[in-house]
Parts: sequence; structure tokens; C-alpha cells
Amino acid sequence: MKLWLNGEIVEAEGAHIAPSDRGFLLGDGLFETLLVLDGRPVLIDAHIARLASAAEILAIPLPFPPAALKAACGELLAANALDNAPRASLRVTLTRGPGPRGIAVPPEVSPTLLIAAAPGAEPPESVRAVISTIRRNASSPAAQLKALPYLDNVFAKEEAKLAGADEAILLDTQGHLACASVGNVFFWEGRTLVTPTTDGPILPGITRASVLALARKLDIETEEGRIAPERLLKAEGIFLTNSLTGLLPVEKMDGRKLPAHPETQRLSDAYEAFIRRP
Repeated sequence: MKLWLNGEIVEAEGAHIAPSDRGFLLGDGLFETLLVLDGRPVLIDAHIARLASAAEILAIPLPFPPAALKAACGELLAANALDNAPRASLRVTLTRGPGPRGIAVPPEVSPTLLIAAAPGAEPPESVRAVISTIRRNASSPAAQLKALPYLDNVFAKEEAKLAGADEAILLDTQGHLACASVGNVFFWEGRTLVTPTTDGPILPGITRASVLALARKLDIETEEGRIAPERLLKAEGIFLTNSLTGLLPVEKMDGRKLPAHPETQRLSDAYEAFIRRP
């Protein structure tokens, strides 16, 4: 397996990241995960823009311009013989780089930028979900960033697994519906599509934004807001979104079996056509 590390393609076994890298020691960094279809990274411009925006918030200089990052993704896919694969994935990881001991941000930084590629599998047809006891921090600026510290998500996912489910749904610390451990949450009330607002502690998902735009084109009424979890538990249909799985229906929510909502499939078909367009 080959990696793209700080401007060079290297064998994974020979890749070197400094032991003092703040991403490794402190989780001081960001990442993006991209779906690749037939060698083409899906919505790559949106992913790079989100990475650049978050890097600016964290005051981490993006060491390569967007055009160079796009080229690097293509080079890496080719180097791993994934440039013609039906389905693959890319992960772009940016850290503040090595630094002295302590948590204070050093006055000068040398960021680390790593891109990894992997073959992809078809997502499952549906998942079972439970409400997690883990809460999304409504007061943390990091809650709206795709930041490296993911322990709350790890805890929530493991809690779901122990409960016999596949996915965890997190509330925020104020008791509102937030997100899944690896994506955004949507549910149906009749023909209205409801999802938590990005004014709260959720990641502004790229798939989420695409789904909302497509829903409006299909004349589906949408609602974004601060949502009580009771509404989710009474929903007529639920699905989760992220870049690798697209729209992923929830077949059971806290043990309650959910029927397949007809609008989910229509929206999923529209999204699939959207991401496969030339």
C-alpha cells in the first residue's frame, strides 16, 4: 500500500511521522473522507473547501493548494491501482505537525498532510440504531469540525454494538437530536424531511447538504431545527448520511421496526444519479 505524505508517494511501511506530531499526541488536526467511484473522487472540491475552512479556524496552514491536493488524490489512486476501481475511498489527514511538549500552540508550525487510499465495499442496505448515552458537546467549537479527536464517536459506536445495534444516535448536551456516530440524521414526518440544524453541535455534512438540495428540487418539504429526540422515536422513516454510504436507511430504532419510507428511495436514487454525473 502506498501513501501520499507531505508531497511524496511512499510505501506505507516506510512512511515516517514525527513522534512529536501534535496530531498523534493531542489530536490536533482534521480529516476528510471521500468516496471514489470509478477512479473519480466524489465532491472533492467540497471536501477540500471544508478542510481549508476548518484549517483556517484552527490556524493550521494548508501546506498545499487545492489543485495540488486534487492532483495528489489522483496520483495516489493510480499508485495503488485504484484509479479504475468501481468503489474506493480516500482519507486526507492534516495535523499541526511536530511541536514541543505541552499543549500551547507553537509560534511556528510545520503541518503534516497525509492521504491514504483503500478499496471500497458496497454499503449495507440498512442498519439498526439506538440512542446513545454519549452526548455531543453543544459548547465546543470542535463539534462542527471534522477534527481528529473521535473518542466520543468511538464510545457511542461501541455502546451501540453492545446493545445489538449497528449505529448510535447522539443527542447534544442540551438534549436535542445531534447526529450519528459517523454521519448526519434525517427522518420523515409524513412527507416532510427533518434534520438537525447546523447551528447546533453537528458536522455540516457534505452529503447532508446535497440531500437537502436534492429534496427541494424534488418538491419535498424540509425542516431544519433543534429537535427533541421524541420526534425521532415517532418518525415514519429514518436514514443516516455520510460520504461513503450515501443514504443509509434505519430499519430499527431503539428496537422499533421501521417501514421503508417511499420517499427515501426516491431521494436515494436522485443522490446516486447526482454523484455519478460526469
